[in-house]
Amino acid sequence: MVSPLLRLLPDIKLKNWAGNFEYGTENLYTANSVEQARDFVKKQAKLKVLGTRHCFNKIADSTNQFLSMKPADELLSVNAEERTVTVNGSMTYGHLCPLLHEKGFALHNLASLPHISIAGSCSTATHGSGDKNGNLATAVSALELITASGDLIQLSRKRDGEPFSGAVAGLGALGVITKVTLDVQPAYLMRQYVYLNMPLDQVKEHFEAIESSAYSVSLFTDWRNKNVNEVWIKSRLEEGQAFAPAPEFFGAKAATRNFHPIAELSAENCTAQMGVPGPWYERLPHFRMGFTPSAGKELQSEYFVPRQHAVEAILAVERLHQHVSPHLLITEIRTIAADDLWMSPCYKQPSVTIHFTWKQDWPAVRKLLPTIEKELAPFKPRPHWGKLFTMPAAELKSRYEKLPDFIALCKTYDPGGKFHNDFLNRNVFGA
Repeated sequence: MVSPLLRLLPDIKLKNWAGNFEYGTENLYTANSVEQARDFVKKQAKLKVLGTRHCFNKIADSTNQFLSMKPADELLSVNAEERTVTVNGSMTYGHLCPLLHEKGFALHNLASLPHISIAGSCSTATHGSGDKNGNLATAVSALELITASGDLIQLSRKRDGEPFSGAVAGLGALGVITKVTLDVQPAYLMRQYVYLNMPLDQVKEHFEAIESSAYSVSLFTDWRNKNVNEVWIKSRLEEGQAFAPAPEFFGAKAATRNFHPIAELSAENCTAQMGVPGPWYERLPHFRMGFTPSAGKELQSEYFVPRQHAVEAILAVERLHQHVSPHLLITEIRTIAADDLWMSPCYKQPSVTIHFTWKQDWPAVRKLLPTIEKELAPFKPRPHWGKLFTMPAAELKSRYEKLPDFIALCKTYDPGGKFHNDFLNRNVFGA
């Protein structure tokens, strides 16, 4: 019997934020406290946690029950001495960052949109950009979660070592994340610049110099005319960090107005450019909180390849431009530092990601993805866990050397597979 403190939401069709995916059940319950959530978890045979619904595939899907912790999205505490902040896992980066900035602190990086939940982003190893910047999950120093039995446990980097490294990017397979502790640093200001039309030959010849030129660099291309449409450069206002703007940047011309990554769309939704200084949380994302990110109605795929193969992988995709461009809104190319999180696509390898924002035509995209994956196969790509891919499960699992340890860790906290679903059974657990 469901606790009366847990509310069954109206009979509505649950979809992800882009509208391309419909979830397998409308049974969505909200818990207003950790105790309510523990009681609910204990009584369910199968369930998944539903966050901000920014995944494009079935990784968070359920055909049984959903649990939402969304009402509990508050800042819990800042530890200035240890430089950490502890928050409810359901909190979004967009809500956390202004509060953190007011207290004089900042995060090391953010994803392209701030609308995503902290627990969900870290669980799927979501990332921003920058040669020296690990993905968002690398900032996690402690977790609190509800296991399948309803027990509340704490894990920390300092105390738990390897099991903690397995739990942080946990793919939603270990339990319900109720609190997350993140490393913070003193607040900082940033500037953002956009350059237009960089010849692809410049990327081929100078990729390292381009990507290391600032704190965060993103390349946007539609793969037409051997050209990078836009280069987004995010620079910290600190000694030894500042990017020195010039009229040209590796053959690209400085923009004279704000741009959207998809140039024909309004830049109103985007964070400020043109070198205007602002807080870190208003420059690291591409899109502003309170506005529709990206194109809105879209599909997304993303592949991580080892950094040493960056140019080869980019040129491999470019060879497919006649197939890719007709179905594409834009591609973004970013760099991410290596980490030690077992199920992170950047585990033990600095990486480059090739991200595709597609027109919302799944039949066409589904037909195209195997071609892209085959072209990238020599570089052993790892797809983003929350985006669309068609890579066979056996091939995907072969990319993760710590997979057996991760499966064993999951069995420790969820021996009966309460938090498993079809996606995890196929791509992780092998059922």
